[in-house]
Amino acid sequence: MSLDLVKPAQIALLQGPPQAERDRLDALQRTEANHAEALAGLACLQRVEAPVAEHGEVLAFPLSVAAWNLERCYNVEKSAAVLRREAAELVLLSEVDNGMARTGQRHTSRDVAAELGMNYAFGVEFLELELGAEVELEFCKDDFNRHGFHGNALLSKAALQAPVMIRLEPHGHWFTPESPARRVGTRCAIATAVQTTEGPLYAVSVHLENRGDAGYREAQVKRLIDAIDELAGNTPVIIGGDLNTGLADGGDFEKETLFAHAYGRGFERHGGPIGQTTTRPSRVSRSPRGTWKLDWFLTRGLMVEESRIVPSLADDGEVLSDHDLVVAKLGGFRG
Repeated sequence: MSLDLVKPAQIALLQGPPQAERDRLDALQRTEANHAEALAGLACLQRVEAPVAEHGEVLAFPLSVAAWNLERCYNVEKSAAVLRREAAELVLLSEVDNGMARTGQRHTSRDVAAELGMNYAFGVEFLELELGAEVELEFCKDDFNRHGFHGNALLSKAALQAPVMIRLEPHGHWFTPESPARRVGTRCAIATAVQTTEGPLYAVSVHLENRGDAGYREAQVKRLIDAIDELAGNTPVIIGGDLNTGLADGGDFEKETLFAHAYGRGFERHGGPIGQTTTRPSRVSRSPRGTWKLDWFLTRGLMVEESRIVPSLADDGEVLSDHDLVVAKLGGFRG
C-alpha cells in the first residue's frame, strides 16, 4: 500500500491553529472536498508529537500492556494511579484531550506519562471546533479551547523508536451535515517500536470508527495492518484499543468481519472473558443504550499469558471513563 497516510514524528509540541482559523473551518460547507483541503492544510494533523525520550528502559517479560479509552481523561492523576496499580509498562490510550476547555486545557496523555515516569507519543485524531457535547459544557471553566485536540497516545518507559501516526481513512467521516460533532480529522493509530529483552516489539494504539458498519471497520483494520507490515516487517506486534465492535449489530461483536481479516493476517484476538463487556455509565455517558464489548488486543508473534478487564474506577469509586481498560500479560515472543 502507499503510506501517504502515515505521518512521521516531530519533536516540537503540537500547536492548534488560531481561533480565527478554527472559526473559518467551522463555517465551511460540510463537503468531502472542503474536509480534504482542511485536513491537508493543518500542520497539527500531519504529525505525531513525540519528545526526546527521558527514559530508556528495556522492557522485560512478562510484560503488562494496558489499552484504555479514557473518554477525554477528566482526571489525570486518578487515571495514572489505576495504570500504576495495574503495573502497566506499555499503555495504549484513546480519546485523550489536549488543550480542551472540558478537561481544564490539560495535555492529558503527556500529564499521565509524567505521573508514570514514561515517554509518550500523541497524535491528533480530531481538531475539535466546539467546546464539546452539551453534557460536557458544565465542565468548562473557559469559553475557548487552547488547542482543540482530541486523539490517541502511546506511553512506555522504553524509548519510542520512530513513532508515527497512521490515519485509517482518507475522508471526513465526521465532517458531514449530519455529524453530531463539529470537527476536522479522521480516526487514527499511533505506532512505534519499543525495545524488549527479546528484541523490538511493535506497539499500536488504535481507535476505530463507531459510526460505520462492520465493513467500514474491516477496511480500517486492513489499512492499519498493511501499514504495519510495511513499517514493522516481521517484528512481533500488539495492537490495542477501542475497536467499537458490535455497535451496528446490537452488540454482537462476532459479526465484525475485522476479526476474520486480522486472523487471516496472522493475528490473535484477546479481550478478557468473552462474555464480559467493557463499557459503563460515566460522567459523560449518563444514559447509555446498554453495555458493549468494544475494547481488544490483536497480537502477532507474541505469547499472551492472560488478558483481563479492569474496571475504570478510582480507589474512591469515581468512574474515570465509560470504557474499562483491558490488560494483557505478554510472556514473550513466539519461537
